[in-house]
Amino acid sequence: MCLIVFAWHAHPQYDLILAANRDEFHRRPAQAAEFWPEAPQLLAGRDLTQGGAWCGVTREGRIAAVTNFRDPSMAEAGKQSRGHLVRDYLQGNIDAARAAAQVEAQKKTYSEFNLLLGDRDSLWYVGSRNGGPDSIKPGIQGLSNGLLNTAWPKVTYAKDALASLLAQERVTHEALFSLLASRHIATDEELPDTGIGLQMERFLSAPFITSDAYGTRASTVVLISREGEVRFVERRFDSRGECSGETDEQFRIEPRLV
Repeated sequence: MCLIVFAWHAHPQYDLILAANRDEFHRRPAQAAEFWPEAPQLLAGRDLTQGGAWCGVTREGRIAAVTNFRDPSMAEAGKQSRGHLVRDYLQGNIDAARAAAQVEAQKKTYSEFNLLLGDRDSLWYVGSRNGGPDSIKPGIQGLSNGLLNTAWPKVTYAKDALASLLAQERVTHEALFSLLASRHIATDEELPDTGIGLQMERFLSAPFITSDAYGTRASTVVLISREGEVRFVERRFDSRGECSGETDEQFRIEPRLV
């Protein structure tokens, strides 16, 4: 997943509004988002190569999402899949704050990552290049393959677009999917230099990416209301950028057992 934009406690109707694009090679097999048979509280897609996930929620109101940190100079052989961070948190039972601290302590064992972990009480950011877990404050945040809120063109665009949506009384999942669907390529002057060359920087600058080999495989929208109503929608795309399937689930967060 290469773009996540979210609003935490920044709208009168929602605790969390999140919209994300997962970019990946089309040849890499994946399972469509569903409640996992072996973990029926967990709703997420599944990477069938490593068994991890990129964005998911649980019936208890836990949420996790991950992107990679782009650094072509880093060797990642022998490290654990970053998708396991999402899977393991959503299958576990500790709160987001403690989970973030645990990830921080062992982050060098994983492929380069940016990770969001949340529950009803808090939302945290942990990154393999970040100085430590950061508690997310209320407001709009954006994440691609740099650090949180690194001002890459797609991050800046997505944050501005989400801010415009939040100014409206009602935020719809269709409006969030429209935000994610932009195929605008940034100007050369706007592009970062992450060591992959100008042509690739241009290609990856669009929020929604299409090509025969690599592109946006899934867009995910998560809305968690103040009353605990969750809507999770995943749309999947082929190499032409055309929708090939959708998962749409709605449920109320289950009360925590004391």
